[in-house]
Amino acid sequence: MPTDVLMPQMGESIAEGTIVRWIKNVGEPVDRDEPLFEISTDKVDADVPAPAGGVLLQIRARAGETVPVNSVVAVIGDDDEVGADGGAAALAEVPRPASAPAERSPAEPPGPASAVPRARLSPVVRRLAAEHGVDLSAVAGTGEGGRISKADVLAHVAARGRGGADADAARPRPPGGARGRVEPMSVMRRRIAEHMVESRRTSAHVHTLFEVDFSAVAAARAEHPDGDAPSYLAYIAKAVSEALAAAPVVNASVDGTDIVYHERIDLGVAVALDWGLIVPVVKQADRLSVGDLDAAIKDLAARARARQLAPEDVEGGTFTITNPGSFGSLLGMPIINQPQVAILGVGAVEPRPAVVDGAVVARLRAFLTLGFDHRLLDGAVADRFLARVKTALEDPQWLEAARRS
Repeated sequence: MPTDVLMPQMGESIAEGTIVRWIKNVGEPVDRDEPLFEISTDKVDADVPAPAGGVLLQIRARAGETVPVNSVVAVIGDDDEVGADGGAAALAEVPRPASAPAERSPAEPPGPASAVPRARLSPVVRRLAAEHGVDLSAVAGTGEGGRISKADVLAHVAARGRGGADADAARPRPPGGARGRVEPMSVMRRRIAEHMVESRRTSAHVHTLFEVDFSAVAAARAEHPDGDAPSYLAYIAKAVSEALAAAPVVNASVDGTDIVYHERIDLGVAVALDWGLIVPVVKQADRLSVGDLDAAIKDLAARARARQLAPEDVEGGTFTITNPGSFGSLLGMPIINQPQVAILGVGAVEPRPAVVDGAVVARLRAFLTLGFDHRLLDGAVADRFLARVKTALEDPQWLEAARRS
């Protein structure tokens, strides 16, 4: 019997997923658990394995299409299920349903609100439209058959905020009207854009900057056998975890006019990918040693780059660390990862001139930047938090205890 391939639900709150690409083509053999297609959701990008072995008989959702979870996106069967005549008709993408509306051209005026079938709108799209007062009949859908996606709604809201199409038309163009190469954003890039704009709109961003001497951390790392020393980031994660335990408000979030104090410290660590950025989460980070934190961060980063993260790997973060210093950046002003209220940016750890006992010497130093939401955190709270992190990282006794715990 043929096996239906369903759009998986990658997390409890996920209602839909976007097919980024098909790894297998129609007519090709596929083994059970072999990667079949790549998807992108609000939580994670992942390769979806085949639920059964056989031949890929049909593809029912094209690359770039966003479909609800549990929808049939493909069919796998045996060679003899292709058809007695072996005709190619059974080995083809299923055509667009006749009931699907034709894609609207940019110049075509929107129809009445009733022209947007509610069944074709995901819960996320309906919620966003309600929150921003968007008339969905005025939104041009870029999905399959004109389907309106979350990105379409947010793009419409952004355009409305800067004056709509008239403002876009008035934007200066290069000489001769040439625009250069134009390509659509990837699904992940669109979601990153949505999240960053939403965060700037939501939180009152303020930043504070401390310079930290990492000489003691370097000495602690030197005590480990070659190749076995935890990274600087692992020591920072340990210091941050203990500082969060001492200042629960920095580990909190805002829900309307309520403050939500989280029972656990689940530390998000940003991972740069060739195709974007993702923030997997080290669960209960405050219970882990420096070595355990180092292993957990490296494992999550490796699985993120191999597209092997599960939804639970990116859910529930209460505080985020981003490490642009690994690329040589001295410092940055990171954007808060909603619904969190603070984020730590780590600059490059490198030798710099420092005044020690009245003399100028070379010391390993780095800038740590704390971005915080001034709706909840005042400057004094943020500075005390970051000072605690600095004090720990510069204290040989703390470093020894952290290595052993």
